[in-house]
Amino acid sequence: MAFESLSEKLNNVFKNLRKKGKLTEDDVRAALKEVKMALLEADVNFKVVKQFVNSIQERAVGEEVMNGLNPAQQVIKIVNEEMISLMGSETTELTYQPGKEITVIMMCGLQGSGKTTTASKLAGKIKQKGKRPLLAALDVYRPAAIKQLQVNGEKVGVPVFSMGDSVSPVNIAKAAVSHAMKNNNDVVFLDTAGRLQIDEDMMQELEDIKAGVTVHQSILVVDAMTGQEAVNVAKTFNDRVGIDGVILSKMDGDTRGGAALSVKAVTGKPILYVGMGEKLTDLEQFYPDRMASRILGMGDVLTLIEKAQDALDKNDEEQSREMADRLGKGKFDFNDYLASMKQMRKMGGLTSIMGMLPGMGIGLDPSELEGAIDEKKMARMEAIVLSMTPQERANPKLLTPQRKYRIAKGSGNDIAEVNRFIKQFKAMQDMMKKMPGMMKGKRRNPFGGFPGFGGGRGRGGFPF
Repeated sequence: MAFESLSEKLNNVFKNLRKKGKLTEDDVRAALKEVKMALLEADVNFKVVKQFVNSIQERAVGEEVMNGLNPAQQVIKIVNEEMISLMGSETTELTYQPGKEITVIMMCGLQGSGKTTTASKLAGKIKQKGKRPLLAALDVYRPAAIKQLQVNGEKVGVPVFSMGDSVSPVNIAKAAVSHAMKNNNDVVFLDTAGRLQIDEDMMQELEDIKAGVTVHQSILVVDAMTGQEAVNVAKTFNDRVGIDGVILSKMDGDTRGGAALSVKAVTGKPILYVGMGEKLTDLEQFYPDRMASRILGMGDVLTLIEKAQDALDKNDEEQSREMADRLGKGKFDFNDYLASMKQMRKMGGLTSIMGMLPGMGIGLDPSELEGAIDEKKMARMEAIVLSMTPQERANPKLLTPQRKYRIAKGSGNDIAEVNRFIKQFKAMQDMMKKMPGMMKGKRRNPFGGFPGFGGGRGRGGFPF
C-alpha cells in the first residue's frame, strides 16, 4: 500500500502529540525530529526534508499555536498544509490546443518505468472525456514494444499508428501527426524509446523529435518505487530535454513515497497522474490535498466516491437501487454478495478501497485487519458461493450438511471453512434484519449496498 510505512510513523508522532494537553517548544521540536527521520527513511530528498521541517517549525512554534485550545491538532493541520504545498498545492490538468489544432504529447522515461503502459492508460482516460487520441509507436529498439502498444491500444479502444522498427522515430512522429490530421484525431501520444539508464543517444533522440514536430507537452514517466533515483531522473530529463509534468507509475507498490514528496520541489514540475495498479484503468489524477490526506491517515473519500461512480454503469446503478431496497427490507442473499464483490473489484479491490478510508490500516494491530484486506480469503469465499446452485444462493436455508460437503469439494475448501463462512453470513443477515430501513432513500449507493462497509472490521475473518 502506497505510503504505508511513512503513514504509520507520522501517525505515531501525532498520537504522542495528542496525549499532551499543552505543548512546549521542546515537544514540537522533538516531534519534528521524528517527522524528519520518517521522511528521510521514506527516501524524500534531504534538502526538501530540511525546508519542509523548518517551515513547519516556524509556523508551529508560536504563541497562537502553543496556547491554542487544541495545539496538537493545530500542529497536524500545519503539517497537512505544508505537505500539500510541497506536492504542488493545486491539481494540474493536461492542456490541449484550441480549436481543431492537434495536441502532441511526448511520453518519455527510462526503460522499465511503465511508459508504454502509462501512455495507453492516459489515452484511454482522455478518450472517456471525449477526446479522440492516437497512440504512435516510436520505440523501434525494444523487442515487442510496438506490439505491446498495439495490444494495449486495442484494450482501451484507441488506434495505434506504427511504421515498424526500420523507420527513424522522428519520421514516425511526423507521419503520426499527418495521420492524425487526416483521421480526425485531436491528441497524439508519442511513445518514445527508453534506455536502462540516461545516455546521450536517448536525450539526442528526444531533442530531434521535438525539433521535427511541434511537441506541446513532454511528460516524463518515472517508477515511484525507485524513490530518490526517480527524482534524480526527473531533474536530468527536465534540465536536458524540458518536461511539463510527471506521471509516477507503480505507486501501489511504493510503501515509502519519497518520489511523490520530492518531485515537485526538486524539478518545479507538477505530478499529473499516479499509476495505482497493472490494469489499464489504474491511473488516478494526482490531487496534492488528497494525497496528503492519505499520507496523514485521514483517508481519501473523494477519490473513493469518484472511483465508485466511474465503476458503475447504468445496469450496476439499477442493481444497486434494487439491492438497497432489499437491504431496506432486511433481505440479503448470496447473489447480492456476488454482485457486491463484482462492483468492489471494479473499484480496484478491497485493499485499494480500504486504503482510502480514514485511519484504515494505520496504527492497527495486523490481527485486527486479518480477513478485512485478505484478497485471497475473499476469493475463497467467492468460490464457495459460486459452487452453490442458483436455488441455494437465493435461499441459504437449503444448505444441508450434504450440500455443504458438495460445495466444499467444488470450491476447493474444507468443510470447516464452508461452515464458518455460512455461519458468518447468517449472522450478518440477522444483523441486517434488525436494521430495517437502513438503506432506504439512497438513490445511489456506490457499494451496491455492501453490508457493514466501513463499520466493524473482520469479525472472525469475514472480509467486510
